[in-house]
Amino acid sequence: MAVCSASGCSMVAHQQNAAGVKLYQQGYYAQALQNFQKATATDPKDADALYNQAATYHRLGKLNNRKEDLSQAESLYNQSLDHNPNNKDCYRALAVLLVDENRNDEAQRLLQGWATRSPTSAEPKVEMARLAEDLGDKQSAKTYLTEALAINPYEPRALAALGRINEETGNMQQALVDYERSLQYDRFQPELASRVSSLKATMGTLVPNVTPPGGSRVVTTPTVAPRY
Repeated sequence: MAVCSASGCSMVAHQQNAAGVKLYQQGYYAQALQNFQKATATDPKDADALYNQAATYHRLGKLNNRKEDLSQAESLYNQSLDHNPNNKDCYRALAVLLVDENRNDEAQRLLQGWATRSPTSAEPKVEMARLAEDLGDKQSAKTYLTEALAINPYEPRALAALGRINEETGNMQQALVDYERSLQYDRFQPELASRVSSLKATMGTLVPNVTPPGGSRVVTTPTVAPRY
């Protein structure tokens, strides 16, 4: 029986995972799943391969309305988190799966547990805001975003999300401030840059780039994107 070194197994698993991602992106889900499973067989601790398997089962479960696929996705998301307990994509996807099954309380406990275990990270608060907004609770979403920015005032996702909530509630000037701050810390957001240009044209004025601590918002059904 062939045995590879830890570094060798990791490299082989990465290659198998990358091949699966390309197939997933082309819509070949069954073939992608086979590659992700091979990656996990090569390196059982590869959190990304486990996440990608979960994402594929999640996708197939939604497409084919197969409860067993969704159950498998849930199990694999949890296994992935066992090996990478700060994978925001995995938390988000699992929370969405739970909400889709009307298990809102479990989704909230999942993210709250992450926040409790990672008190110096803004990301759990951002994901809690996304979930709250998806559940129609914009006030709680805004509170979580403000808490996220208290932890990390430079978190671009939190700023962009807070800006969107401010825009939706009619506070256009503050929305523009939040958006511009988000772009300051992450300029690779073409859709947000386009929204800023549109807002400026609509408002007919430039808002100074000054800003109080803000928060964010995020949440929508995840495009469960595979991870390289």
